[in-house]
Amino acid sequence: QVQLVESGGGLVQAGGSLRLSCAASGRTFSRYAMGWFRQAPEKEREFVAAMRWSGTSKNYADSVKGRFAISRDNAKNTVYLQMNNLKPEDTAVYYCAADYQGPGSSSSTSYPYWGQGTQVTVSS
Repeated sequence: QVQLVESGGGLVQAGGSLRLSCAASGRTFSRYAMGWFRQAPEKEREFVAAMRWSGTSKNYADSVKGRFAISRDNAKNTVYLQMNNLKPEDTAVYYCAADYQGPGSSSSTSYPYWGQGTQVTVSS
């Protein structure tokens, strides 16, 4: 089992950058696929980015390709989401999620472990 805590959210102007962090508990973090999802008010949770547990592949939602980057530091039990050129439509609560030995799916139902979320607000 793994527990996840996100941080790094905040208020930023359009065009700005933020880096979200997700710290995981447990000694087997390196064996977890990690994903980032987001949920805007009155909208369903949507996929943002994910990384296979082995780190050999990453995938992104079309809406963030070229602007966001997912990475991980297994020594620190942390996964990151670097967000550049932010747009007002990126405003949402961002969640990280973990899936033991998973492929890095874009489906939220593949992830049994979730953090509490961190708010990102992009002003125009």
